[in-house]
Amino acid sequence: KWKSLYQIQRERKRIMKETCSKYKSNNRRIITPYHVSRIFVEDKYRVLYCEVPKAGCSNWKRVLMVLNGLASSTKDIQHNTVHYGNYLKRLDGFDHKGIYHRLNTYTKMLFIREPFEKLVSAFRDKFEHPNNYYHPVFGKAIISRYRVNATKEALRTGSGVTFKEFIQYLLDVHRPVGMDIHWDHVNRLCSPCLIDYDFVGKFESMEEDANFFLHLIGAPQNLTFPKFKDRHSNEERTTTKITQQYFAQLSPSQRQQSYDFYYMDYLMFNYSKP
Repeated sequence: KWKSLYQIQRERKRIMKETCSKYKSNNRRIITPYHVSRIFVEDKYRVLYCEVPKAGCSNWKRVLMVLNGLASSTKDIQHNTVHYGNYLKRLDGFDHKGIYHRLNTYTKMLFIREPFEKLVSAFRDKFEHPNNYYHPVFGKAIISRYRVNATKEALRTGSGVTFKEFIQYLLDVHRPVGMDIHWDHVNRLCSPCLIDYDFVGKFESMEEDANFFLHLIGAPQNLTFPKFKDRHSNEERTTTKITQQYFAQLSPSQRQQSYDFYYMDYLMFNYSKP
């Protein structure tokens, strides 16, 4: 079993490297704090984890906190502690020497997810539930720009953004509000052409990949990757079927443009075109 998992890792890294050398000319670029700002550091087991939202990141942070001795079990850690507790250090918080030392000696890993599923998961989480950041900041701007005859109430609250409006915003080169980590490219968040990741896991095979990774770093035997869904736990996870229902609301050209938008992520992580 381990043998086949090693083989999968080799193949994922090979495809990633090939895509990089084919499309990117930044092999000689200097790694700056900006490039490592999404990377979390676990010094005890020497792990660097690049956070990709909506690809198991809350539970990965829980695992890192347990490895670090900050909690005895992943079950004990609340959502807000994970995201707002600042218990985990980020790599950009170290000086130049500290950054390079860790990049050269720690096990670097990232977990990814099929780009459209990741996108729909982010949309459902941020726009279909009350949210006192995404509605006023993104919702208002999106509704006022893309909704004809928007009501005063919609403009005031920013609630009720439709998936189609969200995609219009995403594909607009003159976006009324900036990018957000929840729908940015993995390519941009983790700089895989600049940082040589040792381990590439996939959300779709999370349990197997995660436990293989924990085995590789020599984590305690009783530590396994948590299975629970972090937010809106009574709601079904975003599946391929749910993703198709959302994309069915778009025109063929919007679907194609969305694919083009995430083209590098599709290519680099070997996901087939939906």
